[in-house]
Amino acid sequence: MAGKINTPNTLQAPVAEPASYDEVKKMHRFYFNIVKRRYLWFALSLCLLIPGLISLATRGLNLGIDFTGGTMLDMKFTKPVTQAAITDSMKSVELEGQVQLSSGNTVALIRTSALEEEQRDKLLSALQKNVGDFDKASLKEDKVGPAIGQELTRNAIMALVIACGLMLLYITFRFQFVYAISGIIALLHDVFLTIGLFSIFQWQVDSTFVAAILTIFGYSINDTVVIFDRIRENERRMKKGDSYEDMVDKSVWQTMGRSINTVMTVLIALLAIFLLGGASTATFALAMLIGVTAGAYSSIFNASQILVEIKSRMKSSRGGKPAKAKA
Repeated sequence: MAGKINTPNTLQAPVAEPASYDEVKKMHRFYFNIVKRRYLWFALSLCLLIPGLISLATRGLNLGIDFTGGTMLDMKFTKPVTQAAITDSMKSVELEGQVQLSSGNTVALIRTSALEEEQRDKLLSALQKNVGDFDKASLKEDKVGPAIGQELTRNAIMALVIACGLMLLYITFRFQFVYAISGIIALLHDVFLTIGLFSIFQWQVDSTFVAAILTIFGYSINDTVVIFDRIRENERRMKKGDSYEDMVDKSVWQTMGRSINTVMTVLIALLAIFLLGGASTATFALAMLIGVTAGAYSSIFNASQILVEIKSRMKSSRGGKPAKAKA
């Protein structure tokens, strides 16, 4: 019987060794140790959060009619109109609100504070004079009571709580409970930073703001999970005596390009919506701009650093000495 001849498989590519920490440092021109400076990032976050939290506690939010109640006018003009023309007409009778246009800019949905019959007639006269003729027969007027606003507020808070709970369960299942805690703290950082800035500058909050906050939840945790996944992958390759802090710093830098490229493309799209989308999307776009920026910062500089801090303290409480990161 002929002997079996073993021949090398020339088609199989050699498995590349994972990049070392020193190699990762050399790959990035502007490298600096992120993990070692984690207390600086924590302090910076607190400096950004505290003024907003103080404003939120003392001044609250500037709630729109979706929360406080008001009047909605649904009217059809005979020719295309602009949001600016309608807004100027509202200001001429000392009213403020939101304007949404549809059907080729001929149908307008106007939301403003609760109107008495005299105020309503003045507004309609101003619109007739300054904007154009509209179909009086198809004019619809709806009044939103404060009870509906209170229900919307309760639902918004409940939605955020449920989102937090589901995120906590998901990350615990995918990784570990300490990862989940780190991710949720970073998420709350993004949410309260966004809400705090809206309170400081008293930008009006409507139902689209709630949608923006929930979207920020999803975006921010997605970037954080990518970094966590790389940390978990590199943690499996750690050898005895390796520094956990160095491993996390390496993981953050390995995903840095992806994080920056993702946030820049999202910010460009959001900026276009904010500048060109009109008043109806301004609140959503502005909240998203703040939240996405905060989310990118917290994913890189907070979430993984909180993870390092928690694990370091857990190790210290068990009597171990956590390895220090290299400069």
